[in-house]
Amino acid sequence: MNLSDSWAARRPVTARVSAAEAVLADLREAITSGELSVGERLPSEASLAARHGVSRSVIREALRSCHALGLTETKSGLGTFVVSDSIARDLDFGNYAANELVEARPHVEIPAAGWAAQRHTEEDLAALRGLVDQMREEDDPLVWVSLDAQFHACIARTSRNRVFESVIVDIREALTRQSETLNLVTGRQQKSNDEHDRIVDGIASRSYDKAAQAMAEHLDAVRVALESVVGEADPDHRQ
Repeated sequence: MNLSDSWAARRPVTARVSAAEAVLADLREAITSGELSVGERLPSEASLAARHGVSRSVIREALRSCHALGLTETKSGLGTFVVSDSIARDLDFGNYAANELVEARPHVEIPAAGWAAQRHTEEDLAALRGLVDQMREEDDPLVWVSLDAQFHACIARTSRNRVFESVIVDIREALTRQSETLNLVTGRQQKSNDEHDRIVDGIASRSYDKAAQAMAEHLDAVRVALESVVGEADPDHRQ
């Protein structure tokens, strides 16, 4: 039995958090403390699932966020390895990095929300309200992040600007991974629900400025959450 298997065989002490949050916190602690050292292969998904008493889908959710944080890397056919004992300066959400999303989203989603306020139909508004209602009632974090991506895509579509819509479709997977990681690390899901409500209220008002401001505040809150994860503010960032 290697060191990582020995670690996996011991039950962790967990607080009242979601299953995936508990797994991610456990892995982060083991990696940053050196108990799981750089270069070491993580235990199998089955071993991690047994350690926490959860499904393998929960383990995969936590492992995706571990990768996004820059702590691990999965090598096809070989397993997942520890590649760093500290959070990366820029988080990896698949096709795009966190800083790229932070820089680009305000230029697309703020005006998209504004135009959606002026151009929406009653059917558009009903679809947006339906999504925020589903998100508020949703307990499954994977379903929630999928609904989150649908929400932002729906706003872009409602703007009646195909450029905005195309951009959101292109970054949709990265947005989903970002939401998944921030929810696990910073517990942003409830705050996002509240921010989404304000965005929809702004769109419903038919005021470009109100909708744009609500979206700007949401994106700024996401930026602050990302900065809290990496432990430093970006002085060059401009909203």
